[in-house]
Amino acid sequence: MSSALQVGGLTRCTTIDFPGELAAVVYCQGCPWHCHYCHNAALIPEQGQQQLDWQQVVAFIQQRRGLLDGIVFSGGEPTAQTALIDAMHTVKELGMKVALHTNGAYSDRLRALLPLCDWVGMDLKAPFDDYETITKCPASGEQARQSAELLRASGVAHQFRTTVDPWLREEGRLEQMQALVESWGETLVLQTMRS
Repeated sequence: MSSALQVGGLTRCTTIDFPGELAAVVYCQGCPWHCHYCHNAALIPEQGQQQLDWQQVVAFIQQRRGLLDGIVFSGGEPTAQTALIDAMHTVKELGMKVALHTNGAYSDRLRALLPLCDWVGMDLKAPFDDYETITKCPASGEQARQSAELLRASGVAHQFRTTVDPWLREEGRLEQMQALVESWGETLVLQTMRS
């Protein structure tokens, strides 16, 4: 990908995507996983049909200083883009907080990004050993496991959540995920699957 962040969409104001903060959401293009219930499927390809220029997004953020508390990088999968770290630095330099929505597909990149994050929402797709059933991507469960461990150890405020696919309600999979997150001293937030 190019050095500029590839942006597939922008929500100009939200109260629900960054807990306790008034924020805008930057939807990053690209995701290596192919979850069948993805509600942002247009963001999966590296190049989207409705691209926004990152510099125009920066200009929008500059105009909203003092009005918005922070910027959420969502997707797609934001960590798929190596340009994300520079984009986060830009937001920080403008005096705003940074939130990240991630599926944990790139644990090495997440490690470098966490010091810039004020809050992270990580989507857990399935029990780690069953990830490929949802993502259609080999080794995705191990990447997610490593990312979850990094996030838990980081000290960054965060939330683990999952989209409740009917398959997760079979054979105790959802209960297994809930028990795992509870063993971490946290609560798994459940999201309704959009059809």
